[in-house]
Amino acid sequence: MSDTHNDVSDWWATSIIDMAPGRIRFRGHPVEQLVGTVSFAQMIWLLTRGDLPTEAEAALLECALVAAVDHGPQAPSIAAARMAVTCGLGLNGAIASAVNMLDDIHGGAGEQAVELYGWIDGAATSGAALEDAASAMIDKWRAGRGAFIPGFGHRFHKPEDPRAPRLLQLVDEAAAAGTVSGRFAAIGRAVQQILNERKGGPVPMNIDGATAVIYAELGFAGPLARGLFCLSRSVGIIAHAWEQMNQGGRNKGPTPPAYRWTYTGPDPIGNSR
Repeated sequence: MSDTHNDVSDWWATSIIDMAPGRIRFRGHPVEQLVGTVSFAQMIWLLTRGDLPTEAEAALLECALVAAVDHGPQAPSIAAARMAVTCGLGLNGAIASAVNMLDDIHGGAGEQAVELYGWIDGAATSGAALEDAASAMIDKWRAGRGAFIPGFGHRFHKPEDPRAPRLLQLVDEAAAAGTVSGRFAAIGRAVQQILNERKGGPVPMNIDGATAVIYAELGFAGPLARGLFCLSRSVGIIAHAWEQMNQGGRNKGPTPPAYRWTYTGPDPIGNSR
């Protein structure tokens, strides 16, 4: 009986939560001691990292979370949430539909930027000058992953994404206070400079590149950077889904019904349009 009990209880082993009747502990902290004393950002850190951050670390994390909450209905994830609501889904279904679209191309660049910054940091730590390390790792990324450098370039915000300078300023302030090292801010700026020089014009650091600086400075792994982006963007997703619920509408597709798509298949009667 004991072996059977252990087989069942050990099926899901976790250090995150200890729960029994009348007891809830997160990473060893009783929930009643956390409620009212830690922020949501601190709670995210505690559950994902295993310890509580300082208030300064949590404040910097919160800055990244706040900056990425929304980017309008033209963002595929936000559009998906609004369309889902008009098809009858509730908020939970709208959130699921939207978050499932946050993958490598839309939503994954932050994770990739943390990875790239890590390559550059490793090369620089090995003795290369920062600019040389950044240039070499940009070339390595393009050779293996494609032409787009994650975290840089924006189809709307040119020559500058307004979120990036503010986030970098906050990293600089945190570095001056000793909260973070500041080396990943320097890496991000080096990538920015190299891309600008190679193009002969601005290639703006975008929200993914800027938040990746913060996540790397705070020691978050790349995959967690993507998860944190999903948490952040879920705020905008909920807001848009709720707004659409109150606006109404049924079966709204990506374009108004009067606008048709471009048909490129066979046209036996010459009258497809």
